[in-house]
Amino acid sequence: MEVLRIIAQLIVGLGVLNVWLVRFKSKTPYRAGDASSMKEEFAAYGLPGRIMWLVCVVKVAASVALLIGISLPQLVIPSAIILAILMLVAIAMHMKVKDPAIKSLPASIILLLSLFLALSS
Repeated sequence: MEVLRIIAQLIVGLGVLNVWLVRFKSKTPYRAGDASSMKEEFAAYGLPGRIMWLVCVVKVAASVALLIGISLPQLVIPSAIILAILMLVAIAMHMKVKDPAIKSLPASIILLLSLFLALSS
């Protein structure tokens, strides 16, 4: 079970960091509407840039804490809960703009893995 938790931590932590630090300005098949960057995606949701930066800071911090949680397990539950809540909001935002369900797939996977981590740690 411990190995599965570590794998989930790596997938969630590195996956979220990839989206927010590496692919921030990149077009992906999962961006809302026709957005080709994170900034455009938040605009498609009707959210201001300051909310995007707040979400960025919280997601990056929670992801880093989740990765550090491999060595400091007390960080796992709060980080996983924060990410689960943010993924629920992400899914709701996709629904708000009437995106096809496939665009919510990454957020759904991260939500499930975050819930697994929160409940199994």
